[in-house]
Amino acid sequence: MADDQAPSGPDLTCGVALADFTDGKLAGHVGDQDVLLVRSGADVFAIEAHCSHYHAALVDGLVVGDSIRCPWHHACFDLRSGEAVRAPAFNALACWRVEQKDGRVFVHEQREPTKPRAAARAGAPEKIVIVGGGAAGFAAAEMLRRQAFRGSITMLSNDTAAPVDRPNLSKDYLAGSAPEDWMPLRPDSFYDEADIDLRLETDVTGIDTTARQVVTANGNVPYDRLLLATGAEPVRLPIPGADQPHVHTLRTLADSRAIIAAATGARRAVVIGASFIGLEVAAALRARDIDVHVVAPEKRPMERILGPEMGDFVRALHEEHGVVFHLEDTVVSIDGRSATLKSGGTIEADLVVVGVGVRPRLALAEQAGLTLDRGVLVNAFLETSASGVYAAGDIARWPDPHSGNAIRVEHWVVAERQGQTAARNMLGQREAFDAVPFFWSQHYDVPINYVGHAEQWDEIAIDGDIKAKDCLLKYKHKGHVLAVASIYRDLASLQAELAMERGELA
Repeated sequence: MADDQAPSGPDLTCGVALADFTDGKLAGHVGDQDVLLVRSGADVFAIEAHCSHYHAALVDGLVVGDSIRCPWHHACFDLRSGEAVRAPAFNALACWRVEQKDGRVFVHEQREPTKPRAAARAGAPEKIVIVGGGAAGFAAAEMLRRQAFRGSITMLSNDTAAPVDRPNLSKDYLAGSAPEDWMPLRPDSFYDEADIDLRLETDVTGIDTTARQVVTANGNVPYDRLLLATGAEPVRLPIPGADQPHVHTLRTLADSRAIIAAATGARRAVVIGASFIGLEVAAALRARDIDVHVVAPEKRPMERILGPEMGDFVRALHEEHGVVFHLEDTVVSIDGRSATLKSGGTIEADLVVVGVGVRPRLALAEQAGLTLDRGVLVNAFLETSASGVYAAGDIARWPDPHSGNAIRVEHWVVAERQGQTAARNMLGQREAFDAVPFFWSQHYDVPINYVGHAEQWDEIAIDGDIKAKDCLLKYKHKGHVLAVASIYRDLASLQAELAMERGELA
């Protein structure tokens, strides 16, 4: 997602004064490459200036010790090595050698990338199997190799495509502003080069936790450690006509491609559901100049997650872009190209997208006898009730140290970070998963960031002006801040995440 602009700022090879730094950072260039200088204590580091995820300018990020966090989607990079230590970024940043002399900082040659750490530990597994080809499964496989795990990795996915950037399926890719080659999390060649046995279109029919084998139609796959990352599947409406070819759900790359194909020549679409996915789809279809009607039972879109004030803002934002809402209503049948509403009206539509939520895929976990509670129960290390079996992503319910509750969330970044933690723990590192939940949503030119997890609240403290797209909202329960949502308050969102990690947010 890099741009073609010429590098800006001072030539760092000629030296800059420490007094020129702002908040410990200074952006410049080395040759034609944008480079960011970061001061941490007595040290100064030189790294690539943009996040390797979506190319956000890291000069606007937050420095925490010897790391820097991306202002957009909260990826985190080690300043010493450039390693992407927290998803959603996976690619490391380039680093340069720095010299300090007489109060000035000089940047010299680019350093060689840091080699993967050795993972030799007593009792280390030889065979790791990952069931699932989504966020958690990919992040785990990638981290295993980054940790220099030399045993076998087998990924079993029932998808037709290698792991992709799923958030983009309802955002830029669906809108037509992101090319196809942006979508894979890694090119197909990565799996061969990393010696990861990725088996697509593979249905897992069972797990034998005693024999430590995964059962598929093509035979059993033995494991020493198993990661269950089966994700979630879209809820389908049990109404007449929901099985017609022009009625779609959105979860996979194939789903997004099918909606794009159906949008070609379409004049009007009905989106059922005013969730994040539903409204992102609405925005993407409006970008294709399709009339969009949104039907949902709630009084305000996304009120359950963001509250009434933000819900009113989101509705007004979409209405400004031409979306027509039919709230406190539902679609009861789809007859040909006509959607019938409970209120009695009808909406003609060439395309229908159902976005009414997802449900975790728990059938395998239940068959394997794992302990369930509205998800797969795991401990702080993401271990299930079965020895050697871990769970991550949309199916996992884990003890959240920030809210004090066992929670399950369906956030892309959470799934990736859990996959990374599970990978390290499968190698014996015993790392508790304590990341603060985070997600982002994009509506036209308006990003909404959300950190924390608030299933209920009794107060919403608003700082700034929601209508002016400059705000930070704190969701409180009994005086305790459980979550923070923001619009164009990137640094404040990062600071709230850090404060939650430290138990200091009030």
